[in-house]
Amino acid sequence: MDRYIKISGIQKLTLLDYPEHTACTLFVPGCNFRCPFCHNSELLGGDVEFYDEGEIFAFLKKRVGVLEGVCITGGEPTIYTDLDRLIRAIKELGYLVKLDSNGFLPERLQTLIGEGLLDYIAMDIKNSPERYAETAGLPIERFDITPIEQSIEIIMNSGVDYEFRTTVSTELFDESSIIGAAKMIRGAKRYFLQSFVMRDTVPSKRLTPPQSIVMSRYLDVVREYVPSARIRGE
Repeated sequence: MDRYIKISGIQKLTLLDYPEHTACTLFVPGCNFRCPFCHNSELLGGDVEFYDEGEIFAFLKKRVGVLEGVCITGGEPTIYTDLDRLIRAIKELGYLVKLDSNGFLPERLQTLIGEGLLDYIAMDIKNSPERYAETAGLPIERFDITPIEQSIEIIMNSGVDYEFRTTVSTELFDESSIIGAAKMIRGAKRYFLQSFVMRDTVPSKRLTPPQSIVMSRYLDVVREYVPSARIRGE
């Protein structure tokens, strides 16, 4: 897990990944979760191709003044102990940095926040505590929800802009589990429900998106705990 960070993909322009900013997105390989709905599962295998870091920074230098931010996603970026080095080099070019994380390594999040390296954090809330391991693709008998709870607390008290988000599929959610997820982040600044979308890279082919009426009902019950909650894309 403690490896020199690599970059396996780049989206050179995104108007969606970083709210209210033009940005690019860097994808890093590897993850400590195995979510059955993952869109980037190709980053978890052993045959992942890598970009030269010098090539990435040459691009970033050329785009100074055009792009405002850099999103770092995966995979799970916090599994790399030198993530701070990469972010520091990006910020030296004047970019804002958004980090996507599953929150399973709260001490790494705390360090990055404490060093002032993050401008925006997006953390996935996989499910209610009871169904978290199932939704993260981890052994239920060995799963500990504590790191997730710690990351939520760290983020909500950090002073850094943030959002939480939950990908909802028919098979992994019901009203009870969506309420359980919302309770974990009661009073959060931003919370997005996003409907599962099937792609070729998704590991589980049994998953299906909820009907829109179901998503609307979930949003109603979630708003009792997170009044700012929205359905992403609406």
